[in-house]
Amino acid sequence: MSISILYFAWLRERAGRGEEVVSPPPTVTDVAGLIEWLRGRGGGPAAALSDLRAVRIAVNQEYATVDHPVTAGDEVAFFPPVTGGGGR
Repeated sequence: MSISILYFAWLRERAGRGEEVVSPPPTVTDVAGLIEWLRGRGGGPAAALSDLRAVRIAVNQEYATVDHPVTAGDEVAFFPPVTGGGGR
C-alpha cells in the first residue's frame, strides 16, 4: 500500500522534506495508525508529528481527524492551523 504524505509550513521544515511516498504495513488502517508508524520510523517526520496539538490533517484534500481511514493511493497532508486574516 502506497500513501503520499505532504508536509506544509513549519512541518515541512521539521520533517526535512515536503513530501514522501510511504508503504506502511497492512496494520495501518487510519490516520492515527499512520502517524504512529511515521513516528516509529524516527527522523524528521517523527519530529514534525511529535505534538499534534498544532497540526491539522487532510486526506485527499478534505479535512480529516485521526480516526479517518487511509487506503492505498491516498494523499495525507499535515499542516498548521490556518487562521483568517485579511484585514480591512
